[in-house]
Amino acid sequence: MAIQQSEDQLLRAYRQMKTIREFEERLHKEIMTGEIAGFTHLYSGQEAVAVGVCEHLDEKDLIVSTHRGHGHCIAKGCDVKAMMAEIYGRATGLGKGKGGSMHIADFDKGMLGANGIVGAGGPLAVGAALSAKLDGEGRVAISFGGDGSVNQGAVLEAMNMAVVINAPAIFVIENNGYSEHTGADYAVGSKDIAARSEAFGMKTIKADGCDYFAVYDAMAELLDHARAGKGPCTAEFMTTRFFGHFEGDPQKYRAKDEVKRHREEMDCLKNFRAVGAVSDDKLDAIDAEVLALIDEAVEEARAAPMPGPEEITTDVYISYQ
Repeated sequence: MAIQQSEDQLLRAYRQMKTIREFEERLHKEIMTGEIAGFTHLYSGQEAVAVGVCEHLDEKDLIVSTHRGHGHCIAKGCDVKAMMAEIYGRATGLGKGKGGSMHIADFDKGMLGANGIVGAGGPLAVGAALSAKLDGEGRVAISFGGDGSVNQGAVLEAMNMAVVINAPAIFVIENNGYSEHTGADYAVGSKDIAARSEAFGMKTIKADGCDYFAVYDAMAELLDHARAGKGPCTAEFMTTRFFGHFEGDPQKYRAKDEVKRHREEMDCLKNFRAVGAVSDDKLDAIDAEVLALIDEAVEEARAAPMPGPEEITTDVYISYQ
């Protein structure tokens, strides 16, 4: 049964999804200018997952992201302008311009960081979940990962450990159909990520990742389970990505017109509007506000200074003394 949400909640959710979409679509254009260094992996198409999950969380709950992490950061409340500055390598960025696209983090928001290592978030989330269990405040830790991450041994070990220690960890698997350039139908031997996760002894749900409402409802059920001390969970959300694995990926492994078809049939923003829960006029107003925000973010990032040479050794190591 669908969970009733207020209009304010729905407007916020749409704003978050639209912000992620326009952030990524703008980056797709800006990267072509050559002003942004390093690899970038865009999240367009998967917005309903990040927002449907994070709308349940507060700043005390913790998430660990992936190389495709911009959407998770925005959904968890990270500052959009500081994120853009970070991607541009500017001193005003969340990591002072030294982390870039794949290493955005904001501990104050409970965002423990994106990660360039596939599957690395699983063990980190279990450690964070153990901390949450010990403090007894009902917090949870969530690991985001793609279909490719569940073939990494570290993720499978993390799932098993989470069950053994009964940690409030939730593994969110965004199955966009491709592990880099390899189809999930080929690379996942069991053909069923959710069933594989369930075999570890945890509660598991599989749902439509292109439907914000389906994601939101699934996460409500899993979060109630984890917060009640009943152990870890897994959610597999079936979704798609509108761009390549990385910016510059020619996507020769995808069928002709596949992306075009997915943009027409699997767009979570279109699906949200189609439900009719909020008037188009209100959503159109949000669209305009978001576009203005992204314009400002790019302009301010371009104008911001680069980190100075004196910063090269700061924030590199943690001193425990």
